Amino acid sequence: MTNPHDTDETSKRAAEAVAQCQTIFAHAWMVRTFVKHSEEMEDFPELMQIVRAVFDTCRALEPKVPDPQAYLTTLKKKISKLRAAVVQFRVDAPVASDHENFRQAVLSMNGCLAELEAILKQFPAQTPPAMPANFRLPVNSVTLSTPEDSPDESPAPADELFPE
Repeated sequence: MTNPHDTDETSKRAAEAVAQCQTIFAHAWMVRTFVKHSEEMEDFPELMQIVRAVFDTCRALEPKVPDPQAYLTTLKKKISKLRAAVVQFRVDAPVASDHENFRQAVLSMNGCLAELEAILKQFPAQTPPAMPANFRLPVNSVTLSTPEDSPDESPAPADELFPE
């Protein structure tokens, strides 16, 4: 028997996690804005990957804020694209500029990613119940037939399909 308080506690934890994620994404959005409007963007269009990844993730999550379970499920689906963009940003940002702002932007995105992944680890994917070891389909439940089994359904001759 499940404890009804477990569900309430899980829902509360999920709502708190969403609030934390929203704060983290506020930081990521500021990095996105900095990079998007930087002069270096003109010479290094590859920086757009982090801009797009943050934008896409935020836009996908925005309508899910009222439903914490849907929010976390969506974040789990989107995190790999964001992770790839952060990893690439670590490579691209120092090439684009050695300025302290870019170094701080990389640190900030690394921190955002680490915090988001730590939050997601608190909500592991639900595994479906295991199929019983003795599960078998009934013998007569599936009937396989081949064209040879039903000779009266043979294809019509070409002259019947295309009369002159």
